[in-house]
Amino acid sequence: MRIMVIAPHPDDEILGCGGSIAKHASSGDDVFVVVVTKGEPPIFSEDIVERGRNECREADALLGVRETIFMDFPAVKLEEVARYELNDRFIRMIQTYYPEVVYIPHRGDMQLDHKLTVDAAMVALRPKYEHRVRIIYAYETVSETGWDIPNTTNEFIPNCYNDISEYMDRKIAAMNIFQSQLAEYPNARSIEALRALAIYRGTTVGMKYAEAFSVIREIRD
Repeated sequence: MRIMVIAPHPDDEILGCGGSIAKHASSGDDVFVVVVTKGEPPIFSEDIVERGRNECREADALLGVRETIFMDFPAVKLEEVARYELNDRFIRMIQTYYPEVVYIPHRGDMQLDHKLTVDAAMVALRPKYEHRVRIIYAYETVSETGWDIPNTTNEFIPNCYNDISEYMDRKIAAMNIFQSQLAEYPNARSIEALRALAIYRGTTVGMKYAEAFSVIREIRD
């Protein structure tokens, strides 16, 4: 199968579904990671941006990703990009790579660029084009998911669990590459927090480690 993981920023793909990426790749699936935004001066220096991109490429390669694609939209000004431009880029991405399974962020995440990413992705994922994606999953991201104002729209409600017990060490190794993003526990972006979430999601369904997802759409023949 062809799998696409859409990440608003470098490392979201590791946090949200790094174990599932490794599992897909180990099963022979072609995995493509699409990183939507790029930090820009003066908030981010070119050195910091390039460091993050290199970490992303290295971490994705460790998981077995076939290709990492950078869309290079502005990270802190994504809301200033014309909606038609953002939507069109996602439509062309889906219709170029023909993924059968797509992972997107949870729309209730804290950051606005996560919400805008989801909205544009869902426009591109409408089952009206030549290529129809079979399954769409929403993933959770520690330090983003669950931090917005709690309500029924923002709440992440998983209904699908993927056993990543054999791939947890690889997920941790990939996240350790992102030294520019990691922090010490009890920060949410710590290895301990990442492992704790996988344990919690796993024990919910009788597994050692799991990643949880919300099934947005599934089309069966």
